[in-house]
Amino acid sequence: MHTPTDEQAHTVDAFRAGHHLVLQAGAGTGKTSTLGLLAASTRRRGRYLAFNKDIARDAATRFSHTVLCKTAHATAYAALGHRYANRLNSPRQPAWKTGQALGITRPVRIGDHEISPRTLSHAVLRTVTRYCHSADRTLARHHVPRLRGLDTPVGHAQLAHEVLPFALKAWADLHNPEQGVARFEHDHYLKMWALTEPIIEADFLFLDEAQDTNPVLEKVFAAQRDHAQLVMVGDSAQAIYGWRGARDVMTGFQATPLTLTRSFRFGPLIAEEANRWLALADAPIRLTGTDTIAAEVGSLDRPDAVLCRTNIGAMAEVLRLLAAGHRVALARGGQQLAALALAARDLKDGRRTSHPELVLFSSWGELQDYAAYDPAGRDLQPFVDLIDTHGPDAILAAVGELTDEDHACVVVSTAHSAKGREWPTVQIGDDFPPPKDTDQHDEQGRPIPEPVSDTDARLAYVAVTRARHHLDLGGLSWITAHPAAGEGVTPWSKAVGDVGVDRPAGVDMRQSALAVASDG
Repeated sequence: MHTPTDEQAHTVDAFRAGHHLVLQAGAGTGKTSTLGLLAASTRRRGRYLAFNKDIARDAATRFSHTVLCKTAHATAYAALGHRYANRLNSPRQPAWKTGQALGITRPVRIGDHEISPRTLSHAVLRTVTRYCHSADRTLARHHVPRLRGLDTPVGHAQLAHEVLPFALKAWADLHNPEQGVARFEHDHYLKMWALTEPIIEADFLFLDEAQDTNPVLEKVFAAQRDHAQLVMVGDSAQAIYGWRGARDVMTGFQATPLTLTRSFRFGPLIAEEANRWLALADAPIRLTGTDTIAAEVGSLDRPDAVLCRTNIGAMAEVLRLLAAGHRVALARGGQQLAALALAARDLKDGRRTSHPELVLFSSWGELQDYAAYDPAGRDLQPFVDLIDTHGPDAILAAVGELTDEDHACVVVSTAHSAKGREWPTVQIGDDFPPPKDTDQHDEQGRPIPEPVSDTDARLAYVAVTRARHHLDLGGLSWITAHPAAGEGVTPWSKAVGDVGVDRPAGVDMRQSALAVASDG
């Protein structure tokens, strides 16, 4: 362990003073080591709620024996989930079989669309999953997922009318610990446990990766405030899972706000690139790199990893690299891409597909028109172009040529899948598009682009901070010509000085950032 930084020392002092804390820890700033310092500073009993098993296992080797390190699911399993052990071991089955057992046997018509039993079954199971991720006590209309083509208020209300009765039936089925028709998942017992309003026996509680916490866990954690000291740690700028129910709970958490801004992963040049995106995301921190770490920003011929924005972009990169003779690995495998390719093949052959993104299209031509002419379908255009260029069979063949990461020359990943990882050298893929031009022009007559969305800025921040020694901006190089290019590159520590423990509880650190900006 290196000598604690001033920020880490401040954090230990605040913890020992008994404050609830919200700790904004930037990429590579040693958050787990800092939590280890907190645990070592007290003889009280603590709990550490980790994002996944690997993180929990690693933390257990760093923390003192007085801290129990588990995932939220493991905690819920010990309390309640073990009662459903028999059902957790049940074999997987397609959604339509579950739907059939629940009584979904006939198609329903909503407007111009006929919703097949298969599609209805998928919607029912996704409704239950969305409910399990929420903090809500009862299943409701807003848990029903929106389907492309039925996302108007009237269309969605009609879909919910059909889906909710079966979702309620599925949820009731899941409460039988011995047998049932729905496959029992880990999120089911986590929700059941949360509904019991549990008390977690501990003197203090650490919640890691808080920016990606589902509301169901957020509610459980916050409810421990009266009997335990709460420490919420994460990086608001890495909140990139809102599309699956997670939300950043850090900025609104009533606690003493502290920061970790010195990155031990990379040097100042990569920190400067990270700060561009932190500014654009209106993030509460800026990073300082470590001077002794050699790091550069520039083009790369043979990167260790290529990070893409989408699965489609990753597939295009895989095809390019395989054609060039490289041994390629795809982070988390190629199952998602294979599923998209199979869905495309079904549509091209005139068959409907059960893929949740494409269930309402009856043919490939209908999907092509939707992607080309409907504003809601623009995100599907890269997928359509990929299939039209290479065909589904070529994509399926490419997935079959992938190797494992231990034997690969280069790893291709989406930025989402790369979160929590790092490589010596990283290249950004070509599928990070710049903002579109507005109809306004600057003094030189050049079109003024739209602002960078905070969603895109957060994803770019995650991507550029995966590199340790060399970053190739690649598909994000457009940022250097964007009007906002010069924003945010001053390290946060130089902008506001050391962060102490006497900041008023509940202050949103973004307010401090705005104050500094207004002061020039």
